[in-house]
Amino acid sequence: MLQTGSMRHFHLLLVLSWFLSIQSSYELQAAQTQVLLQLRKYLENPKSLEVWENYYGDFCNISPSARMSIKCEDNSVRELKIMGDKPVKVKEFNGFAIPNQTLSESFSIDSFVTTLARLTSLRFLSLVSLGLWGPLPDKIHRLSSLEVLDLSSNFLYGTIPPKISTMVKLHTLTINANYFNSTMPNWFDSLSNLQALSLNSNRLKGSFPTSLCKIKMLTDISLSHNDLSGKLPDLSTLTGLHVLNLGDNHLDSELPLMPKSVVTVLLGKNSFSGKIPEQFGELVQLQHLDLSSNHLSGIPPSPLFSLPNIRFMNLASNTLGGSLPNKLTCGSKLGYVDISSNKLIGGLPSCLASTSDRRVVKYGGNCLAVDSQESQHQTRGSYCKQPTVKKFQALKIVVAVATVTGLVLILVLFVFGVLFCRKRCHLRQTSGHHALPKRVRDNSAAGVSSELLASARFISQAVKRGAQANPVCRVFSIEELKEATKDFHVSTYMGEGSIGKLYKGKLENGPYVAIRSLAISKKCSTQNLKGRLDLLSKLHHPNLVSLLGHCIDGGGQDHSSTVKLYLVYEYIPNGNYRAHLSEFSPEKALKWSDRLAILTGVAKAVHFLHTGVIPGCFRNQLKTNNILLDEHHIPKLSDYGMSLIREEIEKLEANGESPISCQKTSMEDDVYNFGFILFESLVGTIASEKGEEYFLTEKASFGSQDGRRKIVDPIVLTTCSQESLSIAVSITTKCISPEPSCRPSFEDVLWNLQYAAQVQATADADQKSDST
Repeated sequence: MLQTGSMRHFHLLLVLSWFLSIQSSYELQAAQTQVLLQLRKYLENPKSLEVWENYYGDFCNISPSARMSIKCEDNSVRELKIMGDKPVKVKEFNGFAIPNQTLSESFSIDSFVTTLARLTSLRFLSLVSLGLWGPLPDKIHRLSSLEVLDLSSNFLYGTIPPKISTMVKLHTLTINANYFNSTMPNWFDSLSNLQALSLNSNRLKGSFPTSLCKIKMLTDISLSHNDLSGKLPDLSTLTGLHVLNLGDNHLDSELPLMPKSVVTVLLGKNSFSGKIPEQFGELVQLQHLDLSSNHLSGIPPSPLFSLPNIRFMNLASNTLGGSLPNKLTCGSKLGYVDISSNKLIGGLPSCLASTSDRRVVKYGGNCLAVDSQESQHQTRGSYCKQPTVKKFQALKIVVAVATVTGLVLILVLFVFGVLFCRKRCHLRQTSGHHALPKRVRDNSAAGVSSELLASARFISQAVKRGAQANPVCRVFSIEELKEATKDFHVSTYMGEGSIGKLYKGKLENGPYVAIRSLAISKKCSTQNLKGRLDLLSKLHHPNLVSLLGHCIDGGGQDHSSTVKLYLVYEYIPNGNYRAHLSEFSPEKALKWSDRLAILTGVAKAVHFLHTGVIPGCFRNQLKTNNILLDEHHIPKLSDYGMSLIREEIEKLEANGESPISCQKTSMEDDVYNFGFILFESLVGTIASEKGEEYFLTEKASFGSQDGRRKIVDPIVLTTCSQESLSIAVSITTKCISPEPSCRPSFEDVLWNLQYAAQVQATADADQKSDST
């Protein structure tokens, strides 16, 4: 009996201790919940935290979204991510609250951080675009367990708190796009575990923090868009550094040595001087190099162009001089080179002069000896090669002889002219009437005046030269087209295009063609129309559907107010991109790498239309159903340049007013529309079915992996690397920015797509090697 009583007493103590432990856990969770609710109140109830309202369960179980997530361990909040919708930047900020931009005047950053510090177990903290304003208080260091801190896109100013140096567990510190305006701190070596430092887009002054050179674990340094000046130290000791982004500062030393591990070096828009170090030609991991808009001189190191991994190189707007070697070799992955606006002379090496669509090369604004047909204008500054002394003396003799000879000829011609004029006047008096002069006919191609071709306002120098040598746009007869389409039989009808009807035809003893039929007013100037068609037919690019010719048919009805215009294109047999995106069969569905290849091809075509024609061919009907695929899945853009046809029609409808000019907004419209092609490539054809509203609704889901799983096409998710997907998501969001000025150039779009494709190719290769 005594033993039984003891056992009962033991069980009672066990149950009581278990109950007390549950009670204490509940109280701990309740305390953390109270802190979260207070933070929500301080943040003035942002939309991203609406789910917290009237929520009575465990906050650790709230489903994460792109703008909010909470992760817990042992009844404590370990990760907190909140993203608001406040503006990233404003034109002026003087340290006080701005209505509808920052949090209200009653907000206290000190009280907010004090409350936040009660989450003592936090390891990951991200508070982005929430309108936080004021000087960041030193007590932020109380979050001593933090490993990741991101306070980007707020209105924090003053000094970066020195006590952050005591947060020794930090491995990622990101405070981009704020208003810190003090001297750049130099205590970073206290953060011995720091791997990534990003303080872009602030107003930090002073010199580059040399303390960073002591942190062996650093992989990323991003301090761009500040006011840093002075010398950049030797960085070769940072053996793990991958990214160095110091662009848009005032650094004014010579370029230092770089670690051989570096992948991305962005030093553009500074005041670096001297020569590009030969050591840069040994950076075998280097992929992206931007040294543009500095004061660099000399000849770029030849090995730099042939680095095995180099993809992007921008050396524009320096004072680089001398001649590039004729036998310069370019790396197989080099996709973009800009050496424009320098003082280079001599010839352009063949690997840079190549017209391959795999490489974009800009070299205008130099003194290079290139063909006159090249569209990239060369200057003739004082740095161009001058004749030698002997040649100059010989030239003076030749000029002197030519001058004397010219004067003698002028005198002879003058005497002859006087005699001839007297005789002609005598003949006119005897004839009794004046002969009317004949109208001189302009024989320029397809009704395009020689003045238009000479001015190059619509066409590049290369096309201008081609107008003299190449045949003009072929003119088909209506009988040829009727025979090709069996008199436009319904069986040849392919549907409605962006403008006009489309038919499939087969030319006699020739290929299949696609024929567009549209009605135009008889009042429309056929001469101007033919001129524009002739220009379009000269636009040749591997990713453009070629315009082969045209036919203008009046139909033999004089009373009709319209005529038929037929445009004849090459036929692309494999359907359009949208149809392939609708394919759900695992065998036929386009993998992510396939989609990137298609998108890159289209981006190259649009970039060509923007830059290969003067002033550029814009408003190019960019939609997924206007991207055609051939039998090898090579994309070809159709319906481009239709704005030129529309302009001629609009010109008539506007009673003779000048056609709408191709302004910058047109280029931005192409970027915007291409953004929706990217979006549709990511999420499927539902994007085109639901349109812009769907993107705006789901845009936030792009911010996290969990969010992407909800909207991104499963085929993409199962065939992509996360890094490649993130690059594509980022450029998509930028393209569809509501502010045109915030959209990237097509050059940037193309570069990002090529980069995403390369990242994906590397991931695919690694996966293949692992499987074998």
